[in-house]
Amino acid sequence: RMPVAVPAADRRQRASAAFSLSFLSLVFSITAFCSSYWCEGARKVAKPFCTGQSKGDHCIRFNSPDANNSNAVQYIWETGDDKFVDQKFHAGIWYSCEEIINEEGEKCRSFISLTPAADQGVLWLSIVSELLYIILLLIGAILMSVEICYYSSVMDGLKINAFSAVVTVLAGLLGMVAHMMYTTVFQMTVNLGPEDWRPHTWDYSWSYCLAWSSFACCMAAAVTTINKYTKTVLEFKHKREMLERNLKVNYKIPDH
Repeated sequence: RMPVAVPAADRRQRASAAFSLSFLSLVFSITAFCSSYWCEGARKVAKPFCTGQSKGDHCIRFNSPDANNSNAVQYIWETGDDKFVDQKFHAGIWYSCEEIINEEGEKCRSFISLTPAADQGVLWLSIVSELLYIILLLIGAILMSVEICYYSSVMDGLKINAFSAVVTVLAGLLGMVAHMMYTTVFQMTVNLGPEDWRPHTWDYSWSYCLAWSSFACCMAAAVTTINKYTKTVLEFKHKREMLERNLKVNYKIPDH
């Protein structure tokens, strides 16, 4: 009985590993999709004039103590780069947020409104692909969980395994295309976007890394599922050959 039980336990472990990877990929993709930290950076903006009690290096101060007197001669000593301050921002698929100089909080606006008109179609394709990616990941995870809990028929489990492998591979391809399209759109927006948004320095942030980590987990789940399917088919084929060989031997013994 041991040779039959061990492969069954091994198949269950592989199914659990594939489900864990698929579920992890689903969590990563949803988190990245809802986040606005795909890219972070800063742009140089002119310092505003200091008003009231505001002090510090983020505003331009006057040399006159009576700054509210319009008749007083006021001098501004900031020149060159001292007249500018770095305004940090972070952007995602849905919106972009910029810090407010000398105040707390952020000002957010839709990233779609910042995208050049020629690239908005590509951005919408990226959004649709991301949604389909998440939906297929969810379907794949449900199928894998059903396979783990469904023990009545090995053949039915094999069919579910094959379908979940196809769905997961398709999800991975959609996710890869969606991430690449967003990367292209963001770079075009940096070059051709509104003047009051274009960053001087920027880099990819944690949500972008999370999105590609989701893709890696998705493909790992697909490989694990396909490997489990192939190994199960080979085991059945080997058992069938052994059974046919034993039957031939049993038929030959009475003849002799």
